[in-house]
Amino acid sequence: MEKALWYLLAGTRGGANRARIIRLLDHRPRNANQLAEALEVDYNTIRHHLDVLLDHDVVEAGGEDYGELYFLTDRFEANRETFGRIVDRAEFEMEDESDDTHTD
Repeated sequence: MEKALWYLLAGTRGGANRARIIRLLDHRPRNANQLAEALEVDYNTIRHHLDVLLDHDVVEAGGEDYGELYFLTDRFEANRETFGRIVDRAEFEMEDESDDTHTD
């Protein structure tokens, strides 16, 4: 999973938003709308990032359609240290993980 995380977080333009999504989901499960509001990012953009994270087994979904909640996968949890190393070395700046808002 390390290669996938490098690609998802540091190798593509959307890496910073994906890292922010992961940080929020680390605090508690959320649906796409809650993520969009907390990150002040368009809902469709969040959906795109969630689909990418789902495809790479970083997050999993549970629940019903609109209210579907997203969780970090066990596979991600087993690679949490790798995530931390990548975020520390990536060229984007991360917000404090306790803060659910983002300002540009």
